Amino acid sequence: MNTPIATLALENGTTFSGRAIGHIGAETSGELVFNTAMSGYQEVLTDPSYKGQIVTFTYPHIGNYGTNDDDMESGSVQASGLVIHELSRLASNHRSTKSLQDYLDDNGVAGIDGVDTRMIVRILRSEGAMRCVISHDPKADPQELVAKARAIPSMNGLDLTGLVSTTQSYQWTEPTTWVYGDVGAPERRYKVAAIDYGIKRNILRRLTAYGCDVTVFPSTATAAEILAMQPDGIFLSNGPGDPAAVTHGIETVRELLGTRPLFGICLGHQILGLSVGASTYKLKFGHRGANHPVKNLLTGAIEISSQNHGFAVDPATLPPTAEVTHVNLNDDTCAGIRLVDKRAFSVQYHPEASPGPHDSDYLFAEFIGLMAAS
Repeated sequence: MNTPIATLALENGTTFSGRAIGHIGAETSGELVFNTAMSGYQEVLTDPSYKGQIVTFTYPHIGNYGTNDDDMESGSVQASGLVIHELSRLASNHRSTKSLQDYLDDNGVAGIDGVDTRMIVRILRSEGAMRCVISHDPKADPQELVAKARAIPSMNGLDLTGLVSTTQSYQWTEPTTWVYGDVGAPERRYKVAAIDYGIKRNILRRLTAYGCDVTVFPSTATAAEILAMQPDGIFLSNGPGDPAAVTHGIETVRELLGTRPLFGICLGHQILGLSVGASTYKLKFGHRGANHPVKNLLTGAIEISSQNHGFAVDPATLPPTAEVTHVNLNDDTCAGIRLVDKRAFSVQYHPEASPGPHDSDYLFAEFIGLMAAS
């Protein structure tokens, strides 16, 4: 099989030649980031938090168990492209309905394999996440592609929530037919308003499993619209882009604080911090993977967590009413906060996993506890 040549061009001037995969003949661009997970590539690709980004995996062999409809975290592939060392052309798993190659092709996503992903990751770790272009044109001038990469808007200052959020409110009605960890029959049901900045389906599944009837609101929903449904609690979802640019979300959360128990994940965590006057900053290369250690400062327990973010809350800017509850042990960045006087808390990682370990699933129970006590 003759595979077309592809080129990956980074904004620092480095170029790589490899094989075209995915939607052959396409060209794509975005911020190049790396993920250290050994599996879960479909969940990563369909996670709305990767909007505007091209993902490279540190694990060298990707695609061996194929894809299926159940492992999608949204309605389609959200990442702009894929960079891997080797694409498995065979899919061997009883759940697989389509190869990763066909899945990428059907979703119009371009990628490249046959490149030195170890070198790429070393560049990103030393110089930081950077803009890039993937081209399947064998005649493309590498330096012209570098120029295109440098013209891509920086992730700083970008509000991407409007590209991934629902445009209308809806009830989450998918039955929870497969879950990890039996939480038992809920004593009562709780009405939860979830603000969709790019929400993952498994977050909705976990909330449902714990006894929540979830109504999902657009990222632009106002506090009045959310409170009109008289929710028992409010959830702030994950999502892409620069949290400081989501000014409408920050203002809405500021108005909602104290009215109902509130729980935020990732972008929702950052927005919660910004709503009380803290600031956020861009990490050099972010945290993306399924084995990041986090310390719970309230219990002393260590959790292995699934993470995906490029920004963090600056703990030095938090007000006295906010308490840091979790710390990332890789770099001591803030991984969780709580506002005791507002019945609100958030974490910078993914307790719902998909992919990843389930150490942090207890956070959903804590949210239920806050609603039960209100």
